[in-house]
Amino acid sequence: MTTRTTNRSIFITGAGGGIGAATVRLFAAKGWHVGGCDLSTAVIESLADAIGRERFTPYVADVRDRASLAHAIDDFAARHGGKLGAVFANAGVLFMAPDDQVTPAQKDLQVDVNVKGVMHTFDAALPHLRRAAPGTHMIAMASTSAEYGSPHHAVYSATKFFVRGYTEALNIEYRPQGINVCGIYVAYVDTGMVRNAAWKAASIETMGVKAQPEDVAAIVWKAVHGRRAHWRVGLDAKLSHYAVRLFGSWVAPIYARMMRI
Repeated sequence: MTTRTTNRSIFITGAGGGIGAATVRLFAAKGWHVGGCDLSTAVIESLADAIGRERFTPYVADVRDRASLAHAIDDFAARHGGKLGAVFANAGVLFMAPDDQVTPAQKDLQVDVNVKGVMHTFDAALPHLRRAAPGTHMIAMASTSAEYGSPHHAVYSATKFFVRGYTEALNIEYRPQGINVCGIYVAYVDTGMVRNAAWKAASIETMGVKAQPEDVAAIVWKAVHGRRAHWRVGLDAKLSHYAVRLFGSWVAPIYARMMRI
């Protein structure tokens, strides 16, 4: 089932590179007004110059800072009559390693960005989405790590389980108000976060890195025109989902082999 999105504006966090930048480019190319934030002034301003500021409004904001993020989203919505068609909580952090080798600071950062950052994004966007409803969307970046707990991604996996539960619950709560809430599920994506990781899980080699940022952006585009709670990118994401549904906890030995444990 599709929904009609009458307000063609979207705000994207983590917009400076990878999946975020690819999504900015896609929506801008399709005639949407896009707002986006990143931590780096140089990166986000360069993206705005490349796309054109008539289509992309850049902000420097940290999703961990509720007030900073709310200011950016409020300002962008104000440029569009106080309304917002969609928000994409894309900003995320990943540290791959055995759990006892991930530092407390790295664990805290993953929770602060991947969990609190999504809540801050949705909370800030909700009033503006309500004004444009029905047919508005809150979208969050999840992961195939939310299908079954992933070793060597333990905290990251847990944060994505949060995203799954959060979006599922909010989709039930807000659907009567005309707001659809969903998660995007994908395996490894060819981004700097994966390519430049200091420690790489063995599953990168066994599974490969098959998805491109543009593949994810294309699914986000579908999500803002649909009503599903879960959107999966590529065959790997679909196979992971069905394997867990079919085998349940019996997939644990498969995960162990993938990770060479």
